[in-house]
Amino acid sequence: MGRSAAASDALAGHHAPASTLSFREQFTSASTTSLLADCWMVPFEHAQPIRATAAFKGQRNFAGLWWCTTNQRHVGFESWCERDNLMSLDFDPDVTGISSQPFRIIWSTPLPQHSHVPDFFIRHADGTAVVIDVRPDERVKPADEEVFQATMRLCSTVGWEYQRLGALPAVYVGNLRWLSGYRHPRCAREPSLTQLSAVLAAAGAQTIGSLANIIGDPVITLPTLFHMMWSHKIRADLWRHPLCNDTLLTLEASA
Repeated sequence: MGRSAAASDALAGHHAPASTLSFREQFTSASTTSLLADCWMVPFEHAQPIRATAAFKGQRNFAGLWWCTTNQRHVGFESWCERDNLMSLDFDPDVTGISSQPFRIIWSTPLPQHSHVPDFFIRHADGTAVVIDVRPDERVKPADEEVFQATMRLCSTVGWEYQRLGALPAVYVGNLRWLSGYRHPRCAREPSLTQLSAVLAAAGAQTIGSLANIIGDPVITLPTLFHMMWSHKIRADLWRHPLCNDTLLTLEASA
């Protein structure tokens, strides 16, 4: 796979800067360095961060840890924008693994910076990999763009996708923040799970308010309902309007 990808990239006329990756071994956390062509099969979605998250007085960006339902472990972020995108990746049912600061790319050709640490590495259900940098559009400088483009060319040599993600729409982020409060499996409670699915299957689309009242006490029902929305068992439009009692819900076809 890696060799064929490299060959097709060369035929397309692209040139990726020669580079090595510095990363931590999955089980020992020992630091190691290798050419990308020799280590692209490493499961970087389980990688430990190659660098510690900085925290200091007067820091302008906010860093922290996100408990990731995809991995069932904490994944780090270094800004609110990274946190929002990490939350969105965790919500994506096609993502099966996520790590932050998975490796350091050490360039051997002149670039604005000697090395680069991507923000995230994700694995999709079909096995494909994506390397991600998070930077709002207005904060991308020419030097940053040069490094991002070099990273994209390098990723293409082993069949990885590369994405630079920016700020997400406020309504979508707000809705995900609310649902994420119910992402832990402990929020999935019977008999509400079965009852909610049964009502939507029999009666069709319902609002959040009406569905909760049909089942019983909303205080008991709503945590399970929101968990089912986070788990993609119940569907709603999260992009256009903030969640409220009048939000229309339907049962996912595969649920």
